[in-house]
Amino acid sequence: MLKQIEGSRAVAEAVALCRPDVICAYPISPQTHIVEGLGEMVKAGAIAPCEFINVESEFAAMSVAIGASAAGARSYTATASQGLLFMVEAVYNASGLGLPIVMTVANRAIGAPINIWNDHSDAVSQRDSGWLQLFAETNQEAADLHIQAFRIAEELSLPVMVCMDGFILTHAYERVDLPTQEMVDAFLPPYAPRQVLDPGEPVTIGTMVGPEAFTEVRYLAHEKQRQALELMPAVAAEFRAAFGRDSGGLVRGYRLDDAETVVIAMGSVLGTLKDTVDELRDAGVNIGVLGVVSFRPFPSAAVRAALQSVRRLVVLEKYFALGSGGVLAADVQMALGKNGGEIYSVIAGLGGRPITKKSLRGLLEMAVRDELVQLTFLDLDRTLVAKQLARERQTRRSGPAAESILRDVHGTMARNEGKKS
Repeated sequence: MLKQIEGSRAVAEAVALCRPDVICAYPISPQTHIVEGLGEMVKAGAIAPCEFINVESEFAAMSVAIGASAAGARSYTATASQGLLFMVEAVYNASGLGLPIVMTVANRAIGAPINIWNDHSDAVSQRDSGWLQLFAETNQEAADLHIQAFRIAEELSLPVMVCMDGFILTHAYERVDLPTQEMVDAFLPPYAPRQVLDPGEPVTIGTMVGPEAFTEVRYLAHEKQRQALELMPAVAAEFRAAFGRDSGGLVRGYRLDDAETVVIAMGSVLGTLKDTVDELRDAGVNIGVLGVVSFRPFPSAAVRAALQSVRRLVVLEKYFALGSGGVLAADVQMALGKNGGEIYSVIAGLGGRPITKKSLRGLLEMAVRDELVQLTFLDLDRTLVAKQLARERQTRRSGPAAESILRDVHGTMARNEGKKS
């Protein structure tokens, strides 16, 4: 059924169609509308049987999800930013125990400084936690990925994060095609756990493992991730056959035929990139886009196959490792090895800074001319940075950098407003 609907509500309705048994909820922007919507549906009896549990923290949310999943319940929760960090110990426990929990991460920047807007620093910080991580480009894909996520999680007995850009998607109203309950029931079978706490067949979930077996247990976790690389495309193909649209999988290419330059990215920025690439194509530039859906496990073989004859790559990402560089760019470089073209890493959209077609077009035109440096920060105001560095050289007690930068920004804005008046 086609609906003009908020992204958060679309996800809530998609999750409801998956018949969760337990939903653990703690509010944090920008995911709050998702669990609010699910809470309303549980209270109204639209999801039954289902227990909606209000917990006292994000750590408690994941802990309850772990207990519920271990007891044989289809379990779901959602979080963002600092909330994800607060539950990190339990996040690692969920994957280490092999529990098929599905969690929405409404991507938001991590402080300090405090910032509630979108980038990918929360989910990417947990790239090694053992969770599968799927990134949605649109609200339609966000809804579809949740339906696939339960199927993938339960087949592999691994937890899955479905990542969607906070505010950009979660609070945007657009048309979403939500399937019927009968369609989802046919695609997603009743939960049959691979492991469960059962007094009739006692087992230990979370046993102590010493050096004699720890490496083997961790290797098996790695092997499960490798299995996911085979399962995800199969589930996406089955989803396409059942629901009539492409969604999910590992990577998705756009105008890659004859492309000499390819931009690689994750999430909602892919839409703006495609529009920009269309304009450059009209101007005679052979350029394309590769969207990464599965960030973990990283689809190295699929990336190599899509980029076999590309001369240069621009990896655009909303996160970077301080003191190192782009994380997605490093994964792409590792996947391609010595056979890849020139790779440029571009950091953009941190803390919700707009990524405009104008900025992207200028960036990509420089890339085509091979004028980019290896690590670029899109729209970085180097004047502000230089001013703060100068302060720190001049006096030891230079104060918090964030406050100083804000004073500079607001002072410049005030002067510009004065000139206009």
